[in-house]
Amino acid sequence: MNANASASGMNRSRERVLNWFSRTAPLVEWSEIDSPLGQLYLAQSETGLCRLAFGVSEDNFRARLPARARSRRNPDALREAQEQLIAYFDGCQVRFRLPVDLGEMTRFQQRVLRRASAIPAGELRSYGDIAREMGSPRASRAVGQALGRNPVPIVVPCHRVVGSDGRLTGYSGARGIESKRWLLRLEGAPLEGVPCE
Repeated sequence: MNANASASGMNRSRERVLNWFSRTAPLVEWSEIDSPLGQLYLAQSETGLCRLAFGVSEDNFRARLPARARSRRNPDALREAQEQLIAYFDGCQVRFRLPVDLGEMTRFQQRVLRRASAIPAGELRSYGDIAREMGSPRASRAVGQALGRNPVPIVVPCHRVVGSDGRLTGYSGARGIESKRWLLRLEGAPLEGVPCE
């Protein structure tokens, strides 16, 4: 077989794989909104909201979408999420009513994020509190790691979790602790005298 025939066969194979992928791969739709924290990107799978990011470029955000899915910009598909986020930033809503897709997280990480979702707006919990609530009192570090991998911050409010000494500790969103403090103030959390790490 000569080099031209081999290259032609590879191209046909690649084309078949791409055609198969475009017909069968799950679809992730994404959009963006302006927010007080800057441009905010969000994406949803067939199951629910699967990504939310701010302080990143569009290319960076799209690179973080599930690798085994097709992606398409579709603001209409994300209208409900956009409206709830706008209301949240306007101070009108503090409880999101959106399906969330945590399918790429481990079972433990999903449990942690569900616990974080149950923290009412304006209240704080520590990593240790969540570990104890889950029946794993020594897992506060693992809780922190799970929260650091939260694919949908704000909607799953990992910003409501603080260090065991009450300090505002790391936040994976853009501008780190500054954004965490801003979100907590928006929600009316008592922050007077709360130190940062």
